[in-house]
Amino acid sequence: MSMAMDQRAPAHETAKAPQGERAPARIRARGLGKRYGALQVFRDIDFEVGEREIVAIVGPSGCGKTTLLRCINGLIPLDAGEIVANGERVTQPIAGMAMVFQHFGLFPWKTVTANVAYGLRMAGATRAEIAEKVPYFINLVGLAGFEHAYPYQMSGGMQQRCGLARALAIEPNVLLMDEPFAAVDAQTREILQFELLRIWSERPTAMVFVTHSIEEAVLMGHRVMVLKGRPSSIFEMVDIDLPFPRNRSTLLHPRFAKLREHVWRCVMDEAQAAERELHV
Repeated sequence: MSMAMDQRAPAHETAKAPQGERAPARIRARGLGKRYGALQVFRDIDFEVGEREIVAIVGPSGCGKTTLLRCINGLIPLDAGEIVANGERVTQPIAGMAMVFQHFGLFPWKTVTANVAYGLRMAGATRAEIAEKVPYFINLVGLAGFEHAYPYQMSGGMQQRCGLARALAIEPNVLLMDEPFAAVDAQTREILQFELLRIWSERPTAMVFVTHSIEEAVLMGHRVMVLKGRPSSIFEMVDIDLPFPRNRSTLLHPRFAKLREHVWRCVMDEAQAAERELHV
C-alpha cells in the first residue's frame, strides 16, 4: 500500500527535536479574531503547528476553544487575521484537513465500513482505492471484525474509533479534534488516549485538539496552548518536554506532574476568579 504519510520521520525524532528546530509549519495563524455581534470571542492569536506536531488547546469554559478550532477548519469565518494550512489560505474546509467531533458524527444507517468510506467517496476515490484503504484504517483503529456493525450496536469508544478511522482514511496532513474523548467513560478515555498516541506514532501528522482535561493535554501534546482573557488570547504556549513514545509510565514521570501543575495554574487562576465574580 502506498501511504503518503509513511515517508515521515519516526515520532521519536520529532519529539526529541529542540523547540527552535521543529519541522516546517503545517499551519500558520496570524492576528486571528472572532466576534459574535458585540461579543469579541478571541483576538490577536498567532501560532504555528509543525508537520508532525501535536498541539493541545486548553482554557476556561467559554474562552473560544471550539470556535478557534472550527475557524482553523474553515467551518466558521474569521473576523480578523489569516490562517494558512498546507500552503493554502483557509476560508472554507480544504483538502488534506480532517476533523473528529466530540459526538462521533457517524451516520446511524451506515455500517462501520460505509462510515469509514464516506470521506473517501466524497473526495472522489475510486472503488479500488476505497477497497484498499478502508480495511487498513479499520484495522489501524482496532475495529477489525466489526466492519458490518452499525453505530447503535457499538460502545461509545468503538464509535469514536470509527470516527477517527473515517478522518484518517483520507490521509490528512492536518487532524483537528474537538474534545474527542469527552463523550466516553474515564476508562475508555484513557484507552483511546494511548491508542491515538500509538496511531500518531505510526502515521505522524500535524494535530490540534481541544480538551478540558489538563492531564490529557500534557500527556499527548508537544505543546499546550493556554487561552485566557475576555476576549481570550494566548496566555502561554507551554512546551511539553516529555520523551516519546508516551505510555502509562509517563503519568508517573516527575516532569509530568510539574507540567500538569503549571498548566493547571495557568488555567484555573482565571477560572476561579471568574467563579468568584459570579458570586459577588
